[in-house]
Amino acid sequence: MTVPACRFCRAPLTQTFVDLGLQPLANSYLTKAQLESGVEGTYPLHTRVCGTCFLVQADDPVAADAIFDDGYAYFSAYSESWVAHAKRYAEAMAARFGLGEDSLVIEVASNDGYLLQHFKAMGVPVLGIEPTANTAQVAIEERGIPTEVTFFNDATGRALKDRGVAADLMAANNVLAHVPDIGDFVAGFQHVLKPEGVLTFEFPHLLNLIEKVQFDTIYHEHYSYLSLLAVERVLRANGLRPFDVELLTTHGGSLRLFCAHEAAGHVETQALKDLRAREHAAGLDRLSGYEGFTARVEAVRDGFLAFLAQAKAQGKIVAAYGAAAKGNTFLNYAGVSAADIVACFDANPHKQDRYLPGSHIPVHAPARIADFKPDYLVILPWNLKDEIMGQLAYVKAWGGQFVTAAPDTKVVG
Repeated sequence: MTVPACRFCRAPLTQTFVDLGLQPLANSYLTKAQLESGVEGTYPLHTRVCGTCFLVQADDPVAADAIFDDGYAYFSAYSESWVAHAKRYAEAMAARFGLGEDSLVIEVASNDGYLLQHFKAMGVPVLGIEPTANTAQVAIEERGIPTEVTFFNDATGRALKDRGVAADLMAANNVLAHVPDIGDFVAGFQHVLKPEGVLTFEFPHLLNLIEKVQFDTIYHEHYSYLSLLAVERVLRANGLRPFDVELLTTHGGSLRLFCAHEAAGHVETQALKDLRAREHAAGLDRLSGYEGFTARVEAVRDGFLAFLAQAKAQGKIVAAYGAAAKGNTFLNYAGVSAADIVACFDANPHKQDRYLPGSHIPVHAPARIADFKPDYLVILPWNLKDEIMGQLAYVKAWGGQFVTAAPDTKVVG
């Protein structure tokens, strides 16, 4: 069998991180007609770690344009906590870097305008770059955010520069993991960023994925699983460098990395130096730090299946909340179906009246929870646990309880 090459440094990938088997695309929700056709693609979901640059990455059997097409169902604005997070970011960046009416903020992977709307409200000029036409249309038509529908890469950055576009701040939040060619993607920023401009990335931290067994954040549209160590190598290969970092609670523990041109005047902070030391202590700069993850993943799966078996034996009704991609990875790895979980509820109308990929669990609006009166409601997007439990406190009226499945299965209220 041919050994794949690292998508950044091209070194051979000989060490598996975790293999989650054949899985459907995590954001490809099925219509009834698609379900009844019996035709659904599945693809290997196998992650490996590069022994040279330590980029953890999934095999890429699916073309990016097959994932991020007009049927892409993720709209950022449906999460209240995420929109609030974006607003705090906009306010903090405007204050820290003195952004105003003469500035330009560009967001790459701007989705439905959930973030740029806050800069616009402050009078700061904005530009969105978003490859999925359906989400970009919402940004343009509903929020008045100028948006270019295209994938961002080195060629895109050069084209923007040729048009005279120059940004004081560029944001690329939760997209760095989504690009198949991470080097080509990062190369685009150096062309558009002003000499003293700032680029921020937000991405789930690989160290949290390992320590908290967050394997359900692995799916086909996440090509990479990122450490500071790996990202810094990609940045420096493209004339950029990090100078500060913030630790965030979003997505189970993320990094907000502040970056600039190599020659920019931004001074490296102690927080960045401390994070480098923490990753070294955890072994992220050597292959031994990545060993043993598969056994921990199997233990999480087995614990959840034992919970479902016990609930079924007791005649309990189990449903799920949040038709999240991470939930689909989890359910499909565990082999769960509608025979185990009767329904999933989600506030996003683009997912309602469809079926979860692979497991084929029907998705309904939250208003229908009371029709089912589940004894257990499994919160699939565990990173939004507190928000969801607050919104759905009424399930306790019939004795319903909330459950989370990672890093172990527990009843949480």
